[in-house]
Amino acid sequence: MMNSTPIIKSFAPPPVKKREIYRYMKCKEGDGETEALVNQALSLVEGELRYDTVSLKLDIISISDGVIDFGNTKVKSYDLAKNLCDCDGAVIFAATLGISLDRLIAKHGRISPATALALQAVGSERIEALCDALCDDIKDQYGHIRPRFSAGYGDLPLEFQKDIFSLLSCSKCIGLTLNESLLMSPIKSVTAIIGIKKTDQNNEIT
Repeated sequence: MMNSTPIIKSFAPPPVKKREIYRYMKCKEGDGETEALVNQALSLVEGELRYDTVSLKLDIISISDGVIDFGNTKVKSYDLAKNLCDCDGAVIFAATLGISLDRLIAKHGRISPATALALQAVGSERIEALCDALCDDIKDQYGHIRPRFSAGYGDLPLEFQKDIFSLLSCSKCIGLTLNESLLMSPIKSVTAIIGIKKTDQNNEIT
């Protein structure tokens, strides 16, 4: 059954994967100058990042001709319908690192573009790590899940962000806002849908 109240959860900082940070910077791992920049960026964000999430379990009432009916909202997307075809429920979520990182990036963008680039890459790695931690949490709770799917990916309209923000009360719950251009603030934030696979009476994946 669908939950009516979004669940707010904060996570401890996940382990840092430096290789991912180098990948976001499009630099080779092991370069001394780049390593120094990454270490500086990690030092700058220490204690500054939040790892906040809000999520809500939805039932999938029906999927027909690309239209997914979640009961209290509907969206048309053949790509999302394919992703959710073997699911009877889904979790929508939002995750954010908070506004302090935006301020650090803006500050260093004026005085040290290289540091700002490293901060951007650290932010990308950190928000992905937070989403992975939340997905692991959802998997532990509900069992087998589908890969997360975000508005704007494939043919899922970016405008679906408005529904996600409304259902999750993102601004109230975790301080995440959406402007008229459908851009999120803080910038290192993610929203997505995760399908929960159907189980048979023996609790086995179908």
